Amino acid sequence: MGVLNVTPDSFSDGGRYAAPADAIAHGLTLLDEGADILDVGGESTRPGVATLGDTGDRPFVSAEEELDRILPVIEAIHAQRPKAVISVDTYKSQVARAALDAGAEIVNDVSGFLWDRAMASTCAGLHCGVVLMHTHGRPREWKTQGPVADMVGEVEHDLANRVQTAFGAGVERDRIVLDPGFGFGKNHDENYSLQADFGRFHRMGFPLLAGASRKSFLARMIAQRIGREVSPTERLYGSLAAMTACILQGAHIVRVHDVKPSVEAAAVADAIVAVSE
Repeated sequence: MGVLNVTPDSFSDGGRYAAPADAIAHGLTLLDEGADILDVGGESTRPGVATLGDTGDRPFVSAEEELDRILPVIEAIHAQRPKAVISVDTYKSQVARAALDAGAEIVNDVSGFLWDRAMASTCAGLHCGVVLMHTHGRPREWKTQGPVADMVGEVEHDLANRVQTAFGAGVERDRIVLDPGFGFGKNHDENYSLQADFGRFHRMGFPLLAGASRKSFLARMIAQRIGREVSPTERLYGSLAAMTACILQGAHIVRVHDVKPSVEAAAVADAIVAVSE
């Protein structure tokens, strides 16, 4: 899954693809480099930002603004590559519905249907694929949250609840993928606990997505070794290591910013998995 952020304030690329023409070109490049899914997002959920519910009914980025950013990109890529699988990275049901009408097939909800209560029924009615991701708290709270004694257990418990919400709304089981949410409200040590025990989530019985690419817990480890902070674009090798670790524990989908090197690393990891099975 290749990441395509159509935002002026993304943590990973600093708004490099905020202009529709740039985003479209980059999305096509990611597909050419081997992305099986293109994940298009129009709102940053980096630490500190407001989200729907933080300020009454007014989100940090309105549904209208989010749609203005992503719809031209989704429509253009779908028109040029009609067989490409596109997911929309959003937690808003209004955005999800419009994106699916424009050619997306999957809704990647970082809140796991929590932040917009209409999202579950919307996805059920549209019969789309869904990624239910675990988020601990909200972005505005992440810098002040205390540690969790058993983050792996919390993630498993919370995702089970999210699955029940999806089932209750009518989402079919075979349309659901689970994501433990690396970096989303987890501290440094908690993220590595999730990495070490990633395989534990298989017992939930759903395909698993791992999205560790360019996350800050990787940057901290790299910085400790080289003695300085590293920008998101300097985290490639750490990202590849984290991705490979997840594949070796059975990840079905990996969400990455750097598609070409990730495709090559994943091919080697897949070969190891195939031999060991």
